[in-house]
Amino acid sequence: MTDSQRPRGRPRAFDRDEALKTAMLLFWRHGYDGVPVAQLATAMGIAPASLYVAFGSKEALYREAVRFYLSLGRLGIERLQESASAKEGVHAMLRSAAKAFTQPDLPPGCMVGVGALRCAGENRVIEEATAELRRLSAKAVHLRIERARREGELGKDVSPQALTDFFSAVVEGMSVLACDGACRERLLHMADTAMAAWPVVD
Repeated sequence: MTDSQRPRGRPRAFDRDEALKTAMLLFWRHGYDGVPVAQLATAMGIAPASLYVAFGSKEALYREAVRFYLSLGRLGIERLQESASAKEGVHAMLRSAAKAFTQPDLPPGCMVGVGALRCAGENRVIEEATAELRRLSAKAVHLRIERARREGELGKDVSPQALTDFFSAVVEGMSVLACDGACRERLLHMADTAMAAWPVVD
């Protein structure tokens, strides 16, 4: 029997979630432009042609990797509506982000924010992914703050949009600081300090 006639073992089954996790980590560490298709395919253990069959394109893979990142719920956004008060929920979200951005076994910062920082010039894929994350997080914060105002936790003169913009900027700032090497303790202190901006109801 020749080598070509020998029965081969069953090829390893393609695990889409594992592939997305691998892509997520590569994009997170190196940015969209810093990871060629060949490197993505090799890390996934598949051929470049198989990558295109599975995901369609590098752009489509990046978008799916971003959705996978968001589905992990590391920023605590999905728990905002369940919080006893908007103030507690926003504070918990900020502290969750501080911890998520400084995980010792993961790249620092926010995957999407890091991708935007490392992107060379204008890139529609990065812009869309960044906008999607901002919309999702801002919408969750805005809805909780609006509810707080309706329920009397916040005064009627409080601007939900202004508060949403402020706390969104805090989260983005923490991501940048994490990428610059800021430790978890520093980011947690930043999260606690930011809550001093929460309006006091007379």
